[in-house]
Amino acid sequence: MTEPAPPEPLLTEPEIAAAVRGLAARLAPRLAPDAIAVCLLTGGIWFASDLTRALANLGRPLSFDAIWMSSYGDGTQSSGTGAVVAGLQRPLSGRQVLILDDVLETGTSLEAARALVLKAGASEVLTVVFALKPSSRPGRRPPDAFAWEAPDRFLVGYGMDAAGAFRTLPWIGALPEA
Repeated sequence: MTEPAPPEPLLTEPEIAAAVRGLAARLAPRLAPDAIAVCLLTGGIWFASDLTRALANLGRPLSFDAIWMSSYGDGTQSSGTGAVVAGLQRPLSGRQVLILDDVLETGTSLEAARALVLKAGASEVLTVVFALKPSSRPGRRPPDAFAWEAPDRFLVGYGMDAAGAFRTLPWIGALPEA
């Protein structure tokens, strides 16, 4: 497989950091003392680590867990299912849970994770994403909070990838439109 063309930069590393700090400031007052962050792997780990550190800097340290889900595999289109590769490790019963992910596009993975967390007994679930893309799916549940309203482009960097490429970029870009 050939690597995709270089992405067009959309959001710089300092702009990402500022957006995460702003989101943390908005979220901090809503958090219960025993809230737990649940990151959707793999893409959400960059955002989750930045956001949880920003919240800790505001006096709101969180417990942490992760769910490894896959809806894209190595493709550029969602499969329409949020398959769980590895599940939760910590008890969630009676706790407020923040589900953290990199981008909300179809909402498939976020909805699957929300159902899993509720089934595990969470008392409240807040969905939080870095990038919110325009809804192309009727009935898609909006996130409870987001850091950046993204264009309707295929995004890469800061956890988002194209068949494994570009995930580790510290900035966000868009692949050239075909």
